Amino acid sequence: MESNANRPMIMVTNDDGIYGDGLQALVQVLVSTNRYQVFVCAPESERSACGHSVTWTHAVEVKQVKIQGATAFAVSGTPADCASLGISKILFPAVPDLVISGINKGSNCGYNIVYSGTVAGAREAFLQGLPSISLSYDYDWFGGKSTVNAFKLSAEACLPIIDAVLDEIRNRTYPRNCFLNIDLPTDILNHKGYKLTKQSKSAIRTSWKQITSEAQEGNILSTVTTDANSANIDLNATDVSQERQNSLLFKRQFVGYQVGEIDTDYYFLKEGYVTVTLLSALTHTETDCEAYFKMWLPRVTECFSSAPL
Repeated sequence: MESNANRPMIMVTNDDGIYGDGLQALVQVLVSTNRYQVFVCAPESERSACGHSVTWTHAVEVKQVKIQGATAFAVSGTPADCASLGISKILFPAVPDLVISGINKGSNCGYNIVYSGTVAGAREAFLQGLPSISLSYDYDWFGGKSTVNAFKLSAEACLPIIDAVLDEIRNRTYPRNCFLNIDLPTDILNHKGYKLTKQSKSAIRTSWKQITSEAQEGNILSTVTTDANSANIDLNATDVSQERQNSLLFKRQFVGYQVGEIDTDYYFLKEGYVTVTLLSALTHTETDCEAYFKMWLPRVTECFSSAPL
């Protein structure tokens, strides 16, 4: 076994919480190789879909927890907080060579990348100039095809990429103007290989359901479901208790998945590939939008600057 001085340092974070199955499996696999120093700085509880939010106005609480083979801290903040704190040299002896965020319970393709706390953990490290990877497993929530063991298989499937990235970092040939977003297919044991993809416009479709205060306790008396195609909301449709007359409750619910163009991350993921998508912190607009607003802005400024007050 290599000494710590010769082993690269990997810091792991996530958004499912430090006790999430995906993170625990990833750390277990990394530790079992005896090739890395493994450190963990992750949220103390579930922080999914928090995007790139950060804690700004108050302190975060940090507690050391036991994870075999790793030095680990649970943080009361967001994934971006955890990544920032973990690379600051406050908790750990050095800046990590690589930051890995995940493995998320659910894919992060297309527009869902915007909401993802998992991707935000990797993006925060990238913003600080460190190589980073976000990992997400396309967990089968309804079909019963996914098991906890799938996270271990997913971690093992990522080892060739992790080793290759660390080798490039060691040789100082790894590009620093992007980070990697990797999605692993549901049938990870029989995946079709690794595919370099681009971000799609796929997105989860949701609607809102009006609930009563009793629904919050698990005793749903009545609900109203609304989406873009439904009629106006009937605010009297639920038996809202007297004290809730001025406090209506709505809960988001899953409707379906809007599939974007083919030959992109979501398309190849569903085809059974491990998808590798290059991301950056910058948003690149569509060419036709740039052309439109290049003509639009001068007309607007001329019109309003010449209009009488």
